[in-house]
Amino acid sequence: MKAALREGVKLMAHGLAVALVAPSIASFKVRSRLLGADRALEGSTQAWACAPGLIGQYLRRAFLSHAIAHCARSATIEFGTIFSSAQASLGERVYVGPRCHLGWANVEEDVLLAAGVHVPSGAHIHGTADPAVAIREQPGAKRAVRIGAGAWVGSAAVVMADVGRGTIVGAGAVVTRPLPDQVVAGGVPARIIRERAPLLSRVSG
Repeated sequence: MKAALREGVKLMAHGLAVALVAPSIASFKVRSRLLGADRALEGSTQAWACAPGLIGQYLRRAFLSHAIAHCARSATIEFGTIFSSAQASLGERVYVGPRCHLGWANVEEDVLLAAGVHVPSGAHIHGTADPAVAIREQPGAKRAVRIGAGAWVGSAAVVMADVGRGTIVGAGAVVTRPLPDQVVAGGVPARIIRERAPLLSRVSG
């Protein structure tokens, strides 16, 4: 009974939040046509990033549910977080800590991103092949970065390649190559420190 009541209250709060952000959603749709979806999204999320506390969480989630590819109603996006790709997706029960910056990130269910995590749209968002041409004028190649279900990424990590399911990325690590499932990785560039699976087997046994 209590669980059903709590879920009902959450549903009402989500509906109210959607109503409150409706003008911002409409503005985003118009600016998307003029500026492009990614640029419009970044500006909007800069504004909503400043809303504090639980109210801010509801407002950001309500806006993102209409602005990015997918944002689950159970996802939590904390203060100061900015998105720069409308192709981003957040699965069920995802936690995005304060001051994160997410590009084309496909974040699967139950992922935890600690404070200050950066997930750009791959490792080649700027072209660098021609030293005679300014980097900002060279075309890049954006790609999706997948963070597998149940992964945990530590504070201030930079994730430019896929992270496997249940994998732990240490604080301050820079992920430049894909990481498999169920490992602990850290360092710059990130390397596998150990596997989690044998430890999980011993604990469950």
